[in-house]
Amino acid sequence: MAIHEVRAMLPGVFYRKPAPSDPNYKEEGDAVSKGDVIGLIEVMKSFHEVISDADGTIRAFKVENEDAIMPGQVLAEIEG
Repeated sequence: MAIHEVRAMLPGVFYRKPAPSDPNYKEEGDAVSKGDVIGLIEVMKSFHEVISDADGTIRAFKVENEDAIMPGQVLAEIEG
């Protein structure tokens, strides 16, 4: 099976959930489809969805919730 990397499209802060009291969009081991939201990137109080561009299973998140990230950084790996 191939491993697909989901990369950050902009710099900012990565969030795995839509709000602090909400559950994470996805957990490691969860099935994911192309187009599913797996997180958010916040840049200057604007939030941008991180969308899966592959079908498969979340193998690993490579950053933690609320980590500062850079463009091109791997956020998650999808096995499919």
